[in-house]
Amino acid sequence: MYLEYQAEGESLSPEQIRDALLQSLKGRTPKKVLIVPPDFTRFHSNAGYITNVYYHALEGAEVDIMPALGTHAKMTREECAEMFGDIPYEKFSEHRWRTDVVKVGTVPADFLEAISEGTWTEPIDCEVNKILFGGYDLILSVGQVVPHEVVGMSNHSKNILVGLGGSKFINASHMVGALYGLERMMGRDNTVTRKLFDYCITRFLGELPILWVLTVTTAPAGHIRTHGLFIGEGRRPLQAAISLSQRKNLDILDRPIKTCVVYLDPKEFKSTWLGNKAIYRTRMAIADGGNLLVLAPGVEKFGEDPVQDFLIRKYGYVGRKRILELFKTEKDLRENMGTAAHLIHGSSDGRFSITYAAPRMTREEVEGVGFGYADFREAIARYSPEKLSAGWNNLGGEEIFFVPNPALGLWMEESRLKTDV
Repeated sequence: MYLEYQAEGESLSPEQIRDALLQSLKGRTPKKVLIVPPDFTRFHSNAGYITNVYYHALEGAEVDIMPALGTHAKMTREECAEMFGDIPYEKFSEHRWRTDVVKVGTVPADFLEAISEGTWTEPIDCEVNKILFGGYDLILSVGQVVPHEVVGMSNHSKNILVGLGGSKFINASHMVGALYGLERMMGRDNTVTRKLFDYCITRFLGELPILWVLTVTTAPAGHIRTHGLFIGEGRRPLQAAISLSQRKNLDILDRPIKTCVVYLDPKEFKSTWLGNKAIYRTRMAIADGGNLLVLAPGVEKFGEDPVQDFLIRKYGYVGRKRILELFKTEKDLRENMGTAAHLIHGSSDGRFSITYAAPRMTREEVEGVGFGYADFREAIARYSPEKLSAGWNNLGGEEIFFVPNPALGLWMEESRLKTDV
């Protein structure tokens, strides 16, 4: 099946979305259903509302919900209530990416060498949460398609293979993308990582009854606008969603940014592991010698778990070349390739400066990982998110570019635009 809905105005209405979701269940009488929505870091996907509609529409069936945490921290009761509404908190299971997984297959080295242009030459074990094999006759994979640093365009098979993936696969797949180069992938389909995900989902998980439910959204002033909803089996929903997202979530600039200011919502961004989207999503728009200031009122740590946090503090965001040198000699980095990839992504390699204004962290902590430090009170007084408009602003003769939420887009200077975006 395949259903496609695109807004004629600014957004699909809640009623239109609800009708579409009910239509997707027409003719189905599942007895046991698993819903896999994103976590709170994808709040603006509108997946919370969609999950709530499905949960109540499936009354009479046994319904389990496992947010696609990947390496992120478990959702709190308050986050679940804010995102998913009146679904009981007890219905949400935690994905434990280091322990609760099973191996479903191995991607051969020759395939990986071919798709990566020789940057990766080892086989990769594919691991996913064992809950997927719990006898479900319908698995609803819900989430947003938006430019992404690891895969090019997020969601679809990534929601299962990373969101419910195991440590070996998450680590290796992230490193595959890092070695190939995130700037070669962001905003594109058919990247090296997407080809890896497609291989796994078709070869190893093709028998699972997955129905993909994909949104394309923006959130001006924090208000979710759902521009498209794509529901179906196979790859067609992803392709249609990517086409729309490339129109809605890519901002092509006619000149590079000299000073970029990015605001991180404290409810959504509590670590640089997440907050560094401020770097990933703007790096192709920032001029050589430019400046990136990250306003991060909620950031209080580096990693989402203690291992990540320790390694980030130990090695720092020291650039691609240095991390690859360390990767050859340091066992803890080789055993945590996802963190090594994150450290590569989180550096500008000296091309522009990166400064964090994070009041929950000390100057020593911020500068210790290689970022510049700014006093938050001084920074927020000059660059108040409430007074700035998304895009270009002029502050007393200083031209800045303001991004209110880096997770919802990709900014690119037009000279970097490739014909395949």
